[in-house]
Amino acid sequence: MEGHRFQVGWVFSVFPLCFFLFFFPAHCFYLPGVAPEDLQKGDPLYVKVNKLTSTKTQLPFSYYSLPYCQPERIVDNAENLGEVLRGDRIENSPYEFKMREPRMCNIVCRKVLDKKTAKAFKEKIDDEYRVNMILDNLPLVVPVRRFNQENGVVYQHGFHVGLKGRYAGSKEEKQFINNHLTFTVKYHKDPHADSARIVGFEVKPFSVKHEYKGEWNEKTRLTTCDPQAKRAVTSSESPQEVEETREIIFTYDVEFQESDVKWAYRWDTYLLMADDQIHWFSIVNSLMIVLFLSGMVAMIMLRTLYRDISKYNQLEIQEEAQEETGWKLVHGDVFRAPANCDMLCVYVGTGVQFFGMILVTMIFALLGFLSPSNRGGLMTAMLLLWVFMGLFAGYSSVRLYKLFKGTEWKKITLKTAFMFPATVFSIFFALNALIWGQKSSGAVPFGTMIALVLLWFGISVPLVFIGSHIGFQKPTIQDPVKTSKIPRQIPEQAWYMNPTFSILIGGILPFGAVFIELFFILTSIWLHQFYYIFGFLFIVFVILIVTCAEITIVLCYFQLCSEDYRWWWRSYLTSGSSALYLFLYAAFYFFTKLDITKPVSGVLYFGYMLIVSYSFFVLTGTIGFYACFRFTRLIYSSVKIE
Repeated sequence: MEGHRFQVGWVFSVFPLCFFLFFFPAHCFYLPGVAPEDLQKGDPLYVKVNKLTSTKTQLPFSYYSLPYCQPERIVDNAENLGEVLRGDRIENSPYEFKMREPRMCNIVCRKVLDKKTAKAFKEKIDDEYRVNMILDNLPLVVPVRRFNQENGVVYQHGFHVGLKGRYAGSKEEKQFINNHLTFTVKYHKDPHADSARIVGFEVKPFSVKHEYKGEWNEKTRLTTCDPQAKRAVTSSESPQEVEETREIIFTYDVEFQESDVKWAYRWDTYLLMADDQIHWFSIVNSLMIVLFLSGMVAMIMLRTLYRDISKYNQLEIQEEAQEETGWKLVHGDVFRAPANCDMLCVYVGTGVQFFGMILVTMIFALLGFLSPSNRGGLMTAMLLLWVFMGLFAGYSSVRLYKLFKGTEWKKITLKTAFMFPATVFSIFFALNALIWGQKSSGAVPFGTMIALVLLWFGISVPLVFIGSHIGFQKPTIQDPVKTSKIPRQIPEQAWYMNPTFSILIGGILPFGAVFIELFFILTSIWLHQFYYIFGFLFIVFVILIVTCAEITIVLCYFQLCSEDYRWWWRSYLTSGSSALYLFLYAAFYFFTKLDITKPVSGVLYFGYMLIVSYSFFVLTGTIGFYACFRFTRLIYSSVKIE
């Protein structure tokens, strides 16, 4: 959580609350699934396995898609909607410990590879897949020492299935499997009791060609590691090669380490940011853009507009006003309904739905309700909020439609309820079919697809209709000036006022305000890292809103001064064009930061980034539109029109 700075005035509002809490009993609660568990010595600990992940393919697979050791009965964990959409498949495993009871060289199972299983392991090793495990809701990490960094240790999520290498004197590259795991369970002991809480789960993987004497049986003792002889596995052991007919023995050690880290802070090591200075640089960079635009808007509002409005209200002869500036000359056309006004209403309503979803999600995230310990919580919250924000989408689109003297509000409502979701769902369905064709666990099951459709048709669509009905019952928004019957001819525009040019220019600054933070978001999504700096993200979101609003107002003012009154769509497209730069940046990120080689994975990346860019277009376009809408109504209601 980011630190909060409170203003002095807040003290007086907080003091009565503190007084109340001091004298009256209060009850606390933990969020579902994240309550601490006090463990006594000898209590059983059950390790769960999650999906296999790779940054090279972006296709997750279930743990047991590889011929690993299995428990007597595989049990799937109940997963929320977000976990299923993320491709999480959490299952039980044969790795079982006892609290604060170390074990050395525990044999899990013995496998003899055939052609099929050897090929499966080799493919996953070549694609650099990592195995993910969970203990007490903490993900398994591999500590990696970095001597060039201050903290010295960086944590990588999960361990590699194996590695590639060559024998000494050989040029042929072989695959070696990590078949021995040395687990470290860190715990924080209660000073007043014998109980303890788990605060860390680490592993060091080894590839070991285990050896033993005689024939294999259940009582066989290994010579490569032996708890009785206190012989532990080291990195100097001969590695276990993956080949057909080869024997692989899976083993593990577990050691327990007392830690000073309290349970409430156990996620800090996972979320530790070594690059927070870059985030502050991002904030400062964005603020410079905002200050520049704020200066432009202030100059327009306080100097130019104030002077223009004063002169317009004082001058008696219309011809004298015409010589001053041009924005008042289009007062009879500035509120004329644009072409394809129904589509504009639909896009504005969808943008309001997105804005509400993101704003409420960020508030919940800032309050800590969407912590990484609640896997899938963020995606589940966003989906549910999107569904319920359909009420505001219907209301906004029909209110604007009624302003344009429209009467077929049900037609607009249907478009608002179906156009954007149907487009996104079609792309998502096509991408899901590709994932399903690869037999990946990332493919959304048919039952979940039905659940998504039911959320859409059963909740979102009715709420859009309810919002539309409420919006249509409201009185029509009155324009500050009357619209003339005959459209005014638009004079020839300067090259820099060309619609395409001004729209493309308008999208640069909003994108520039967020592109550094965008790098970290893409890294968290595609390189499987945690993103939990919602404090920074919220500041950047506010800066994005201000930037979109100000650049649209500035360019809208220049457009009206050029006697071009077609501002409705251009205001939407001006800030919305930042989505084009987002997609181009995503392409740049793909070719410079990712090591994706499979065509299917490339299609998945650009397919999902197309959905993200389309959503960003709708969001930023709506922000720019409403800023320009308020601006034009403000300036034309401030002058006397004869």
